[in-house]
Amino acid sequence: MTAAPENNTHNAISSERPLHFLEQQIEKDLAANKHQKIVTRFPPEPNGYLHIGHAKSICLNFGLAETFGGECNFRFDDTNPAKEDQEYIDAIIRDVQWLGFKWAGDIRYASGYFQQLYDWAIYLIEQGMAYVCHLSADETREYRGTLTEPGKNSPYRDRSVAENLAEFEKMRSGEYDEGTCILRAKIDMASPNINLRDPGLYRIRKQSHHQTGDTWCIYPSYDFAHGQEDAIEGVTHSICTLEFADHRPLYEWFIENLPVPSSPRQYEFGRLNLNYTVTSKRKLKQLVDENYVDGWDDPRMPTLAGLRRRGVRAQALRKFCEMIGVTKSDGVVEIGMLEHAIRDDLDKNAARAMCVLNPIKLTLTNYPEGESELMIAAGHPNRDDLAERELAFSRDLFIDAADFREAANKKYKRLVIGKRVRLRNAYIIEADECLKDAEDNVIEVKARIIEGTLGNDPADGIKAKGVIHWVDAKENTPCEVHMYDRLFTDEAPDAGGKDFVECINPNSLSILRGCVAEKGLVNSEVGQTYQFEREGYFCRDANDDKDTIIFNQTISLRDNFNG
Repeated sequence: MTAAPENNTHNAISSERPLHFLEQQIEKDLAANKHQKIVTRFPPEPNGYLHIGHAKSICLNFGLAETFGGECNFRFDDTNPAKEDQEYIDAIIRDVQWLGFKWAGDIRYASGYFQQLYDWAIYLIEQGMAYVCHLSADETREYRGTLTEPGKNSPYRDRSVAENLAEFEKMRSGEYDEGTCILRAKIDMASPNINLRDPGLYRIRKQSHHQTGDTWCIYPSYDFAHGQEDAIEGVTHSICTLEFADHRPLYEWFIENLPVPSSPRQYEFGRLNLNYTVTSKRKLKQLVDENYVDGWDDPRMPTLAGLRRRGVRAQALRKFCEMIGVTKSDGVVEIGMLEHAIRDDLDKNAARAMCVLNPIKLTLTNYPEGESELMIAAGHPNRDDLAERELAFSRDLFIDAADFREAANKKYKRLVIGKRVRLRNAYIIEADECLKDAEDNVIEVKARIIEGTLGNDPADGIKAKGVIHWVDAKENTPCEVHMYDRLFTDEAPDAGGKDFVECINPNSLSILRGCVAEKGLVNSEVGQTYQFEREGYFCRDANDDKDTIIFNQTISLRDNFNG
């Protein structure tokens, strides 16, 4: 990928909003000549797919680098092979590319620094600041203390440097089983910050790594690796979510006590929490593993892959992240705000089309049998760059069952026997009668075209009550439509000790078969989003096949957000 410009000039920040605290900090640092170039990083762990919360972090880290003429590194923090997979790496790369960001240089991996991190672990041992501890996991927890009580020193804490070097070499060479011992930093077991109570630096994992194979059987902890990776890469502003605030003293302790090539600073911001949504990777993985959803990219999932498959555009997510802003405190964002951003983006950019979700036959009794004509419809009412559509029109059409009633009150603005409606982009018609099946379901409506109403009002002055959509009965695209509701019925499905699985909406997916769309959609591209007029926004599914074209509902037409 192309690196960002290497200078300390920055692009203009929109005057429509004040600078958030990270922009203020960077401007202050540049003004003081503290840095010649701003370097940020996006460091996901490849243990699952990215979700919408990561979109905020991506937009923030890459966006700050773009704004201030710096660089953003893309690095996988792959220090735990037990939970990581190449599938996740590939998916994360696709997501960052889809959002439209460019990273500096090659993609980086924590595993690419394993030798250097190991050497620095040796350095800490030699300085008397790290030791090999043989306490069991339960004993380690007992010795650590609590939030109100200090911990106590491990009986292995005062081993000699020579003994610790020998023990660490045994860990490195595979002589010890997993869980037998760990390498710990020697800091302060009485610290009020539990993260400083001799944290673990290395643990034994006799598992092949997706990047380094079987080279290592010990792996660094995230806390030990992360800051040093930042220092190696010359990161100036290491931006994390608020749960890492208590880890910052440890981050700084490593930077101060190791011969690192630079001194990055950590800053924390409020993560994105969205109501009616779960973003814990562990819980998302549970949904996948236990088949509550159809994979990580299920359109009901809050993953970027799921949102993309559902038809959400990257521009909408970037706009949403801009709308919610950057703060120093956590909060919960209304999902209606996200839906507003998606709907607003699609209203401006989605091509228009017609699709009948629950078709019944409409016969135009005064239209000549065997004849047809082409109706011209706009690709978009406000976009000349989206090509016009040609719609086949004949005696036999399909309309939606919800658009016809034998009798109705004045509030019903669709087709009623003895009343008129306009067929969208075509004639005004008047219904005369209907035919029903044995279960009393309407299966056909017979109506007449009001002559001279193609693009005109009727000469007799009796206007149509409303407008309905239609599709030609012969020239169309048969399809299946997947309708989506929120995955959870509870506003906070995993709060307060609730079992989030019990909050799953049993009606989150409805599959409509036998739908018909205008003929041109047979050539629609995977991922292309349309406004199905009068129905909502829909996207050609990435997983459909040659036999069945599937459209996923992205979002409804109606906007309930009042922000």
